[in-house]
Amino acid sequence: MIFNPLTEKGIPIEKQLRTWNDIAKRKFNKYDVDCYTRTRQILMNGIEIEAWNFKHAFARFSGDEELCKFLAETKKIEDMQQTTVNWMSPADQSVLETTLGYEQVAVDLTAWMAQNEPDPYVKETFNFGLLEDFDHLYRYSQWAYMEHGINPNDIVQAKTDVVIGRPTQNHHNDNVVRLRKHYNRENAKPQTKVNILTLVSAEQQTHNYYAEHGMEYGNQILRSTYAEIKDVEEEHVTMYESLADPNETLYEKLLIHEFTEVCNYYTCYKDEVDDVIKPVWEQFLAMEIEHLHHAAKLFTEHENRDPEEVIGNSVVIPNHFESQKKYVTNILETEVQKRLSDDRGYTEVSELPDDWASYSVQEKVGKEGSPTERTIQIIALQKGRDIALASKNLAIKQSELLEKGLEHKAQAPDTVSVTDYDKMAEKSFEF
Repeated sequence: MIFNPLTEKGIPIEKQLRTWNDIAKRKFNKYDVDCYTRTRQILMNGIEIEAWNFKHAFARFSGDEELCKFLAETKKIEDMQQTTVNWMSPADQSVLETTLGYEQVAVDLTAWMAQNEPDPYVKETFNFGLLEDFDHLYRYSQWAYMEHGINPNDIVQAKTDVVIGRPTQNHHNDNVVRLRKHYNRENAKPQTKVNILTLVSAEQQTHNYYAEHGMEYGNQILRSTYAEIKDVEEEHVTMYESLADPNETLYEKLLIHEFTEVCNYYTCYKDEVDDVIKPVWEQFLAMEIEHLHHAAKLFTEHENRDPEEVIGNSVVIPNHFESQKKYVTNILETEVQKRLSDDRGYTEVSELPDDWASYSVQEKVGKEGSPTERTIQIIALQKGRDIALASKNLAIKQSELLEKGLEHKAQAPDTVSVTDYDKMAEKSFEF
C-alpha cells in the first residue's frame, strides 16, 4: 500500500508545542537497548539538526512574510524534536560507547543505501565512504576497551564487524579531490535525493559530535584520534553534499528536506522495536507530514510546479537498519584499494600519480605520526594484538587487506606494518 505523505493527515503546527517534561523525559537503558534503536536515535538527531540549520540559513536569505512565518514556527518545533531525540541517550553512556553507535550508523546505513541507490555513481561514492567509516569503528573499538574495558560487541551486538578497513591515515585528502559530480535535478529519483540528504545529515552530526566531545578524554592520543577522524567526517560531508544538484532552488530544497524527515520518521516508526521510543517516531512523523504540506504549498506558489515532480507520490525508505556484514565484507575485499581521482572519478592505489594532490596533505598532517595508527600500536603493546570481531575467514585477512589498502608514498612514521598484523593474528584477544 502506497503511503503518500502529501495526502496523509498531520498534526496542525499550532498543536505541536509540548511541555518541557514531555520534551526531555524519554531515555533508553544502554544495557538492554537494541543496537538499532540506538542507531535510529543517532540518525534522527542528525536529521533534526540539519533541518534546523537549513531553515535558519533559508530565513537569512528571504524576506517573504509567509515563508518566514513558516520557518520561524517550525524551527522551534524542530529544535524541540531534536532535544527529545538527542536526550534519549542515557547519562551513563560514555562518549566512546556513543561513538561506537555513531560509527555503526555510518557503516550499516551507508551499506543499506548503497544497495538501494538507483544512481550507479552515487552508489559508488557510498561504497567508497563506507570503507572509511568501517575503519573508524575498528579504531574506536580499541579505545572503548582501553578506556572503559568495553567489549565493542556490547554496543554493536555483533551486528557489525570490527576489523581493519581502508586505513584512516589514508582518508585525508585535498578537499577539492573530495568533490563529486552532482545529480541532475530534472531526472534524479526521489530515492537518490533522500539518500544523499539523509547521509549528509548523519555525517554532519558525527562530525559535530566528535568536535564537541572528543576533548573530554585526558589521553592525548585518544584526543588526537578524535581530531583525526573528525577531519575525515568533514571530508565526508563535503563529498556527500557535493552529490546534490546546486541548481535546486531553496524552495525545492525545503521540500526535499521536509520529505526526507517524513521518510526517515516513517521508516523509524515501521522498524522500531522499543515500545517507549516507537510512539515518538509516530508523533514526529505526523508533525513532519504537516510541515511537508506547508512546504509543498510554498513550493507550488513560488515555483508554479507540482511537488510530485520533485518528491514523487510515495515515501521512500532511506534508513532500514539490519546487519550488513556480507555486503560490507564484499566491498572491503574488492574496493579497499580504491581512491579518489583528481577528475571526480575513482582509481586505485597502484594507479595514483606521484603528484596526486592528496599526498601532500597526508604527508603534512601525518608528519609526526597518525593517532589512529598509534592506537593499534598501544593496544598491541598492552594485549599483544588488536581487537578484531568478525568471522575467522575475515579476521585473518587483516594483513592482506592492509597490504592492498595502504598507500606507500605517504605513510605515517608510526604505521602498523603488514608484518605486525601477521604477528597479531597468531594470538587471540581476551577481554
